[in-house]
Amino acid sequence: MLTRGGFRHGVHPEERKELTHALPIRRMPFPDEVVLPLRQHAGKPAKVRVKVGDHVERGDKVADADGFVSVPIHASAAGRVVDIDWAPHIDGTMAMAVRIKLDPHAMHVPRPRLVPRWEGLTPEQVIQAVQDAGVVGMGGAAFPTHVKLAPPKDVTIHTLIINGAECEPYLTSDHRTMVEYPARVLFGVRVIMHTLGVQKAVIGVERNKPDAIAALTAALPKDLDLTVLPLTVKYPQGAEKMLIHAVTGQEVPSGKLPASVGVVVQNVGSAAAIAEVFETGLPLIERIVTVSGEGIRKPANLIVPVGTRLIDLLDYCGGLTDDAAEVIVGGPMMGLAQGNLEAPVTKGTTGVVVLTREQTRQPEVYPCIGCGRCLEACPVFLNPSELGQLAQLQRYDEMEPMHLADCMICGSCSYVCPSNIPLAQLFSFSKLALRRRKAAAS
Repeated sequence: MLTRGGFRHGVHPEERKELTHALPIRRMPFPDEVVLPLRQHAGKPAKVRVKVGDHVERGDKVADADGFVSVPIHASAAGRVVDIDWAPHIDGTMAMAVRIKLDPHAMHVPRPRLVPRWEGLTPEQVIQAVQDAGVVGMGGAAFPTHVKLAPPKDVTIHTLIINGAECEPYLTSDHRTMVEYPARVLFGVRVIMHTLGVQKAVIGVERNKPDAIAALTAALPKDLDLTVLPLTVKYPQGAEKMLIHAVTGQEVPSGKLPASVGVVVQNVGSAAAIAEVFETGLPLIERIVTVSGEGIRKPANLIVPVGTRLIDLLDYCGGLTDDAAEVIVGGPMMGLAQGNLEAPVTKGTTGVVVLTREQTRQPEVYPCIGCGRCLEACPVFLNPSELGQLAQLQRYDEMEPMHLADCMICGSCSYVCPSNIPLAQLFSFSKLALRRRKAAAS
């Protein structure tokens, strides 16, 4: 195995992690209500199983998985179902959601439940337990975790990589998880290795998190081939294909999944979530969220009930500053600007970043000057300049053979463009346009 610790191209945006990287994780008090979208993960939305008026306890299932690439949704607090209707979603759309008015007198103690003893379970039983608990990728993509634990039968997985890079500016939720809960992360890694049947695992952590590297290294079990690999600090080091190249030196072919090169990648938060399933029997009903940025009064790393509205989360952090201008869910490179703060925290919400007017001032856009900086920045070796010109001409069909599908919308090209062309947004729109054309043609 190669251990290069980096990859070619990429960019170095200002990190701004000092706002929260040293702040211990705290638990946010329960809000007055939670809003649980049925669409919180990649794949089919969950199917609602409660009705208005039902009382639910913390951890009760309110929606069932609808197929293998789907997970159930559970109540993150005790209360009464008061509405099942369309509600704002953090992706900017509306989504069917279960609204629960919390019981102010409830203890919010989960019902007694069976804690599965993973040692006696077959891999298939572990996979089922993880799906039943509603665990999804905690790094932002929210891909159902149990699906990654069941790679195709015709491939051999030789290495598990745990993603602790957290390269997005401002975000520190994974960082604090590694510092404060190393044993939990490593227990989750043990369960994943058992399920996949792999003998080797590597936790990749960027070098700008020395305390996390030290905490994990000190807790490493002696009976597993498990190492912590310090990585070059570069964006997008945490992207799955970049991480695989940094750790193993292998490149995932265009259009292929990591399993094609014998690797499975799981986020460090996902490992901790899996551990919690087998430690407590609790499903995924809360997550660690970084609230940061120059536009929030009290930055923090918080354990937040899934379904907490953004407005309640921001109010708990002291509210917005007078010059706050934009709220982003996720990091500033790949996150989504929010138009409605009634949208709730979902399972995939890594952070909420608030930027100021000065930071969000829109620069004037100029024509492409052909400088080539975007080519040098693109981590998957596309030609963003040419793709951008095709996108502006709406010649989307010509973008497909130029490997538009390989674009991760990481924003590296937009970051370095001296003409301020919003390339990442153009590519995101182009992908959507192509999907719609194909859907209309089928």
